[in-house]
Amino acid sequence: MDSSRIQAMIEQGLPGAKAEVSGADGVHFEATVVASQFGGKLPLARHRLVYATLGELMGGAIHALALKTLTPEEAGNRE
Repeated sequence: MDSSRIQAMIEQGLPGAKAEVSGADGVHFEATVVASQFGGKLPLARHRLVYATLGELMGGAIHALALKTLTPEEAGNRE
């Protein structure tokens, strides 16, 4: 598994989202995902949206995924 494939799957599953994914060992990854779909949702619900884009890969080919999930407004306030 590679980070670019994970990034593509997240961005396809959450239209309009922007994802940055890293992970050097092929099974442990970190991702920052910015998506308007996260608006009004608690962190757990946001994470579930991302996990849903990856399906069966979670817990299999992707052993661990550390997530930071932000709305576009939250991301803009960080810069």
